[in-house]
Amino acid sequence: MKARTRPTPKPDARAKLLDAAFALIRQQGYAATTVDDLCRAAGVTKGAFFHHFASKDALAVAAADCWTETTSAFFAAAAYHDHADPLDRVLGYVDFRLSILQGELSDFTCLVGTMVQEAYATKPDIGAACGASIGGHIDVLTQDIQAARAKHAAAGDWTARSLARHMQAVIQGAFILAKAGGGAEAAAECLHHLRRYIALLFKQRLPKESQTQ
Repeated sequence: MKARTRPTPKPDARAKLLDAAFALIRQQGYAATTVDDLCRAAGVTKGAFFHHFASKDALAVAAADCWTETTSAFFAAAAYHDHADPLDRVLGYVDFRLSILQGELSDFTCLVGTMVQEAYATKPDIGAACGASIGGHIDVLTQDIQAARAKHAAAGDWTARSLARHMQAVIQGAFILAKAGGGAEAAAECLHHLRRYIALLFKQRLPKESQTQ
């Protein structure tokens, strides 16, 4: 007998607007994205928009929070966490980032990185939500870097948190270079250099294929 399944519930207007924000803001930026654009892309009325969000800024904060939740789950499920050696987990994070540089720019660039560049000085609530999202990646990486440093006795005048911040700076900078005309290839080049740098910090021998990229 075929098992009965519940029908998949249709997304409500709020979810549709958040999805639209994910797509449009990464495509054209926060300032250029209007409430009308968001409603049109989501297929909802302006009345529905203002039922769920007091303003475009309020939607942006909610989108940043939703992005954090969604991407945290996405990265938490990645296979690089299965490595026993914490250094392999750190390098695996970079490899995973490389593997998802696929499709159009708006498919792989960062929503919160895009918004914070426009809103950091004028929209403190948006800036804080974006900062918390990027900070979550820093927190997780810091734990693995600290464990890797203890295991491999890596020396140097640096901290686990400073390296985690540097990793995020390179990743966000890679997205900017991609948007400036370099595409996924430019972003990948930055991440390959980041991987080499981390390996050198821990005095790891680089595989031949990494040395030629």
